[in-house]
Amino acid sequence: MKLNRFLILSLVGLFLMSCQSEENEVIQDTTQNLTNTSPLTTLVTRVTQNPTSGDNVMDNSSCFSVVLPVTVIVNGQNIVVSTQADYQTVQDAIDAFSNDDDIVNFVYPITIQYQNFSTQVLQDSDDLDDVIDDCGEDDGFDEIDCISFNFPIVISVYNSNNQLADTITITNNSDLYNFLENLEDNEYIAIQYPISLTNANGQNVTITNNDQLEDVIEDSIDDCDDSPSGGGGSTTLSTIIADGSWYVSYFFDDTDETSDYTGYNFTFNSNGTSLAVKNTISLNGTWSNYMDSGEEKLEFSFDGITLDELEDDWEVIEYTATQIRLKDVSGGNGGTDYLYLTKN
Repeated sequence: MKLNRFLILSLVGLFLMSCQSEENEVIQDTTQNLTNTSPLTTLVTRVTQNPTSGDNVMDNSSCFSVVLPVTVIVNGQNIVVSTQADYQTVQDAIDAFSNDDDIVNFVYPITIQYQNFSTQVLQDSDDLDDVIDDCGEDDGFDEIDCISFNFPIVISVYNSNNQLADTITITNNSDLYNFLENLEDNEYIAIQYPISLTNANGQNVTITNNDQLEDVIEDSIDDCDDSPSGGGGSTTLSTIIADGSWYVSYFFDDTDETSDYTGYNFTFNSNGTSLAVKNTISLNGTWSNYMDSGEEKLEFSFDGITLDELEDDWEVIEYTATQIRLKDVSGGNGGTDYLYLTKN
C-alpha cells in the first residue's frame, strides 16, 4: 500500500513539474505541495480570516463578528461599543451582579462580518438567532491574529483533473482566505518562497519553506490566545482526553490515511489504560501525557500491530474540549505525521 501511494504521489509530482507557463515553472518542489486538507492550509486560513472571536462577550459566536460601533444593553445599561477596548466594559457590566440574566441585547439594526469578510445586516434578534443556528458547531480553534502576512504572496496552482497549471498573486488577507477556503479536492498549490510575515513582537520574519511557516504559526498560537497554553482553557489535556470517547478525524502519514481508522472509538481512562473498539474488535492499550524538553506530549500504545501507526510520542499542537491536534516529526526522513482526535 505504501509503495502504491508513493507511485501515485510521484506521478502527481511529475505532472506538477511538467506543467509550465512561458514565464514560470509551476510547483517545482512537490514536497511543498498543499491541498485543502493540509494542516498548514488550515493554519494559514486562521491567520488570514476576519477575526471573529474577540467580541464573543457580545454575540457568543466565533462564526462572525459585529461591526463597530454598536450599542448593546446589559442589565438595563446602554453601552456604546466603539472599539475593541469597549468589550471589557460589556464584560464588567455582565460581572457586576451575580443574580441577573447577563443577556447582551443589541440595538438593531446591526451589521455582522463573517470569517470570509462578507457582511450581512440584521434587523432584529430573530435574524441573529437564525444566523447563529446556521453557523453550526464551533470547533474552538480561533483566529491567529497576532501575526500577519506581508503581501504580495505568489502561489502556484495545479488542477489534477484537467492538468492545468497557473500562477496567481494575492495581495490581501481576504483574497488569500477565500482562495484557500475554495480549494477543490483535485487542486494542489505551492507557495513561492521566500515570503515574510510580521510576528507578535512586530518583527519581520523571512520564511523559506512549509515546515518553517508551520512552526512559526504554531509557535504563535499561545501568543495570540488569551487562554492558558494549549488552548484548552483551565482544563488540562489529561482531564479532557479521559472524558468520553474519541475518534480519528484526521491522520496523515505521507498521504491522508484517515479512512484507515473509520469506525474506531477510543477511550482513555484516567489510570493510563485505553481501549480501541471497532465492531467486534477490541484492542487494549495505554496512554500518557507528559512534558518533554518544554513540549507537551501524548504517547499511545495498543496491543498487536493493527494500530501501530498511532503508537508514537505525539507533540501536542493545540486542543479544545472536543478536539486534540497532534503531530510527529520523523527523525529519519524528516517527514511530519499528523493525528487529530475528535470527541464523539
